[in-house]
Amino acid sequence: MFEKVEGIILKTQDYGETHKIVTLLTPTMGKFGAIARGAKKTKSRMAAITQPFIHGSFLVQPGSGLATIQQGEVIHSFRKIREDIFLTAYTSFLAELTDKVLDPKQYDPLHYKQLLQTLEWFEQDKDPEILTMIYEWKMYQAAGFAPIVDNCVNCGRKEKLSHFSIQEGGILCQFCHHKDSYAYMLNENLYKLLRIFSWVSLDRIGNISVKEENKAILKQIMDQYYERYGGYFLKSKRFLKQMDNLRG
Repeated sequence: MFEKVEGIILKTQDYGETHKIVTLLTPTMGKFGAIARGAKKTKSRMAAITQPFIHGSFLVQPGSGLATIQQGEVIHSFRKIREDIFLTAYTSFLAELTDKVLDPKQYDPLHYKQLLQTLEWFEQDKDPEILTMIYEWKMYQAAGFAPIVDNCVNCGRKEKLSHFSIQEGGILCQFCHHKDSYAYMLNENLYKLLRIFSWVSLDRIGNISVKEENKAILKQIMDQYYERYGGYFLKSKRFLKQMDNLRG
């Protein structure tokens, strides 16, 4: 039995001399692996539709293990992303993070929508650093280790929230920030941004202008938070940091 699904290719790997195994994220079947026979052959029709980040329509035959891709059609190749080394680095990170975090057996169509929207925003020249942090936060939520930002993680107070603690896993108020001497002091804009990351859907983001100093603090917070709670080694994250340093 064949099924037609829309999907985004998260990753590919060679399989034998002529085939590929691709990992697809779809709104109807979640994340799954599929074999694309002959996809390594340059003249194969499968070659064009089995590249990383392709947004396409695929005819697949589900199996007890890997599915099989019978044919496919490109909906959006995200060419602008492919031609920009920095956007490619951001997208590689999002794809790898998504693949690591999402369980194939439990999925939510919202995850697919969020990834697709982020890639579309990339091509519309919206800030890739901020978009990447927002998407990363959404994956923290999907994985169940997102920080608490609506109230003090220690006492539950919703007022006078002033610091972010990696150690405590969220926001601390003025009366509790002594719990972590390394907690980051938050100005009003930083706290608003953390709430946006947590609650606002990516399709409602629009243009967000963030000062470079605030962006740097947010990146520090998220990098340290992920190192403490993430649990997944991501090659693309290390490469992304190298690219950011190169850009200066």
